[in-house]
Parts: sequence; structure tokens; C-alpha cells
Amino acid sequence: MKNNITSLQTQNQIFQAQQAVEHAQNAIHQAQSHPSKQAIEQARNSIETAEHAISNAADSDNQAAIELVREQFEQDKQAFTEVSKQTFE
Repeated sequence: MKNNITSLQTQNQIFQAQQAVEHAQNAIHQAQSHPSKQAIEQARNSIETAEHAISNAADSDNQAAIELVREQFEQDKQAFTEVSKQTFE
């Protein structure tokens, strides 16, 4: 029974990381399409939350899933960095 509980906890952590990354993606896209200080700040907060969720899931047994989430997130972070630099330079 303990293995089932551990497996569910791991799956939940991965799911939370995926959800946080999706939320960050939405915030980044919003900042790209409607750049404002508020949108940029919201995207930064979402990015921070996603980084924390990915970190919490990093010890999971399903490293392939975490790596996929991390790669996707890094691409989005790069796009955000470019937008935030262009918007408020």
C-alpha cells in the first residue's frame, strides 16, 4: 500500500508542475500580447511558482516527464525574458 501512496504523491507533484507551467505559459503569452507592468509582474510570479513546482517534482521516479516539463518551461522563460527586456528598456 505504501508504494501506491508514494506513486500517487509523485504523480500529483508532476501534475502540479505541469499545471504551474501551463499557468506560467498563459501569463507569458498574456505579457507578450498585451505588455504592461502588471502583465510582466504576473508572468514573473507565475514563473517563480512553476520553478518551485518543478523543483518539488524533481525527485520523482518519472524523470522523463519532469524533463519534458522543464524543457518546455525553459523555452517559455526565454521568450518571456526577451519580451520583458524589449518592453521596459
